[in-house]
Amino acid sequence: MTTLLHISASPRGARSESLAIAETFLTAYRENHPDDAVETWNLWDEGALPPFGPDAAAAKMAVFAGADPEGDQAAAWRRAQETFARFAAADRYLFSVPMWNAGVPYILKQFIDVVSQPGMVFSFDPERGYTGLLAGRKAVVVYTSAVYGEGRPPAFGSDFQAPYFGGWLRWAGITEIEEVFFRPNLAIADADPGRRAAHARARDLAKSL
Repeated sequence: MTTLLHISASPRGARSESLAIAETFLTAYRENHPDDAVETWNLWDEGALPPFGPDAAAAKMAVFAGADPEGDQAAAWRRAQETFARFAAADRYLFSVPMWNAGVPYILKQFIDVVSQPGMVFSFDPERGYTGLLAGRKAVVVYTSAVYGEGRPPAFGSDFQAPYFGGWLRWAGITEIEEVFFRPNLAIADADPGRRAAHARARDLAKSL
């Protein structure tokens, strides 16, 4: 059975533009793919992610060096493995990603740091460099921002959101990526045309994914 996993990086619930667009996608997806499993992972839920602190970082470097983590480091490594297993169990992904301070919410960066481990998301060769291990999967990413928009003056911000997150997906081996943009959604006289366009694209992608 094909599984679509929606990973939400927005904490704003019903007030979230990215989650509203994601819900439009999910509704259309369920209608057009009735046999697929659809799951949601809210990164803001309590316990949704383990911390990635000194023990986890030490465990990662131990594995990188070909050693087995021990003690507290081994426990931290197991939590990272469990988090990755939930992520890797899906065939398709939907990410709802609001812009925070020109980038992504810190909770999404925490997710990336937890799952981006050797032998899980990537392999590494001293001569050839990194190889992403998540090939064959597809992703749709909903990007929103309140103020930033393409072509706006520098005083309205910069985009480190889509380049960073899209770059991470490709680095991980996920190259079949579709994007939905609703930027800006607040600092503009009339956001409705952009909002309607974003929801329409989400519905279309849900049908064709």
